[in-house]
Amino acid sequence: MNKDAGIWTPANIVTMVRVALVPLWLLLAELSSPVSEGAVSWSALAVAFLYVIISLTDKVDGYLARSRNEVTAFGKFLDPIADKLAVIVSLCYLLEVGDVSTWVLFIVILREFLVSGLRMVVANEGVVVAASNLGKAKTAITMMAICGLLFSRALAMPVFGFIPLDVISQALLIAAVVITAWSGIDYFVKCWPYVAGSAHGGR
Repeated sequence: MNKDAGIWTPANIVTMVRVALVPLWLLLAELSSPVSEGAVSWSALAVAFLYVIISLTDKVDGYLARSRNEVTAFGKFLDPIADKLAVIVSLCYLLEVGDVSTWVLFIVILREFLVSGLRMVVANEGVVVAASNLGKAKTAITMMAICGLLFSRALAMPVFGFIPLDVISQALLIAAVVITAWSGIDYFVKCWPYVAGSAHGGR
């Protein structure tokens, strides 16, 4: 980690832009209308494309930080917040319009509370549990599913001529929920020795 890079690095600026785009995206999403039969909703299409941009910036800021050797404490703090904000806000919107189940949002938020709590416990023990590839896969697949659901609100056309886009997106979302639960369990198992040790050590 580069302690001399400061806050205003290109990577951190991209992350801050991503955070700022989320409420703008939500406003546009609330003002958009879904597609009518056999037509295109240009407002919903713009919302879908903006979410794609928000999703892709997650890769951009990481690449910039690593390639420029400008991984900072501020970036490590803000980047996961930006990811969670983009996912949870979009899922809340899709729940509002009836495209996702309450259980999806429940599992996603439960996992985040669990992992955040565990991180605080192990940090008190002076331990850092490395993030697994499950967490990265969870975020990527969830964002892909959300993008698909947003595009399905804008376009009436099927994929490959016969598969509705929303069907594929819902399948991806189910996979994302499974990986989300799996990654939470995996993190809990890794942290349990430190949690149990704290419990036996007393306060």
